[in-house]
Amino acid sequence: MKKLIIVVLVLAAIGFSLYNWAVGFNNTAIEKQEEAKTKWADVESTYQRRFDLIGNLVETTKGYAAHEKETFEAVIKARAEATKTTINLDDMTPEKMAAFQKAQSGLAGALGKLMVVVERYPDLKADQHFKELMSQLEGTENRINVARERFNAAVKPYNIFIRKFPNSVLAGWFGFDKMNAFASESGAEKAVKVDFSSKK
Repeated sequence: MKKLIIVVLVLAAIGFSLYNWAVGFNNTAIEKQEEAKTKWADVESTYQRRFDLIGNLVETTKGYAAHEKETFEAVIKARAEATKTTINLDDMTPEKMAAFQKAQSGLAGALGKLMVVVERYPDLKADQHFKELMSQLEGTENRINVARERFNAAVKPYNIFIRKFPNSVLAGWFGFDKMNAFASESGAEKAVKVDFSSKK
């Protein structure tokens, strides 16, 4: 009888330890996952800010260069494409990231052409509202880079945590999958140049 009680107590202790480990793993994984999701929401927010500023920039530029219709249409089209190309964090595959980056590159290229147009209109460059928009856009480009870096910094500890043994066993049971970090395409880490201070 004593042996049976000892076996039961040992099994109960092991079971309690396993339960505590599983609960501790689950809670920590959730915290790290939510941190990464919050950082991704920040990335999306900064991109949305960029979309809004570019829309305002196009409208302001139209007032001075209304006949540059082709350039405006290209920017508007690229902005619409970039806006609709989004990534669900739970399904961030390399292919979807590539499509996202392609759309962002298309927008950056169209914006670059708009900047060339702006160079031909000194009155536009001197417009206070335009200057403020350009300053905000430049700051937003920097915010995008910072937000992406912070997202990657949050993804790394989460991935390490769920991939380490024996956590990797529980990760599969509880449905914690590896997150893909934000992988910029070549040159994407550089903010779009919007500073005209050297050209005035």
